[in-house]
Amino acid sequence: MRVVPEPKPETRSETASPLAGVAGPILLVGAGKMGGALLEGWLRLGIDPRKIVVIEPHPSAETAAQAIAGLRLNPDIADLRPQAIVLAVKPQTAPEALPTLAPLAAGAVVISIMAGRTLAFLEATLGAGIAAVRAMPNTPAAIGRGMTVAVANSAVTADGRALAQALLAATGKVDWVAEEGLIDAVTAVSGSGPAYVFLMAESLARAGIAAGLPADLAHRIARETVAGAGELLHRSPLDAATLRKNVTSPGGTTAAALDVLMGPDGLDPLLEKAVAAATRRSRELAG
Repeated sequence: MRVVPEPKPETRSETASPLAGVAGPILLVGAGKMGGALLEGWLRLGIDPRKIVVIEPHPSAETAAQAIAGLRLNPDIADLRPQAIVLAVKPQTAPEALPTLAPLAAGAVVISIMAGRTLAFLEATLGAGIAAVRAMPNTPAAIGRGMTVAVANSAVTADGRALAQALLAATGKVDWVAEEGLIDAVTAVSGSGPAYVFLMAESLARAGIAAGLPADLAHRIARETVAGAGELLHRSPLDAATLRKNVTSPGGTTAAALDVLMGPDGLDPLLEKAVAAATRRSRELAG
């Protein structure tokens, strides 16, 4: 099997960065785990920290240190004219936090990574006619390996979409959908998906213990097996089904296990039920 080697990290100069041409300022509202991951990605890609304004009542030590380097932390934003506003606050706080931003939104592209908050909510809260993007990232964004899916309203121009693409791509891959209704399924697959993979590692370890392995060994090899298989899937040009077939010898041990996992009560119908449940819940939360 041919595997594509992981490319060597690039040494990015400011001119090579997709964010080098950002005029700014970029207003980040909320610098928690996901907002902080975006911020780190922007700085890593060479954006001038002086072009970034962060509103975060409880900044991390890292964010505070970045402020020393020129990033503006919790300034008066009454006269700010941001090029983009990135909303990374908790969705339940949005009704209180967002109205104060309405005067700033008219000339900006507004990018929301708040789960369950629709484009209609953003327009109703920040003003009719605003250029709004709703995006759903996932937790691997923290290590630059995230998957984000986004949808834009009709007011977003080509330039606005390109800016949103560049800002969101700082934490990993970005894809776009034309229908906002698909975001609920995206949430169920990629937004919640890392938890399914972590559960797989937990379950594999428990199965190993049940088969007689010492607990520490079972947890260690389950963790490394799941992580290694994920990295192989990332680096290989082959799809998941082909990789699975390549490690399955007819009549062998893997085939015996897959007969169970791919049976009528196996993984496919179980995941279909799980994703359907998550999709329904996403729609409920969105109202």
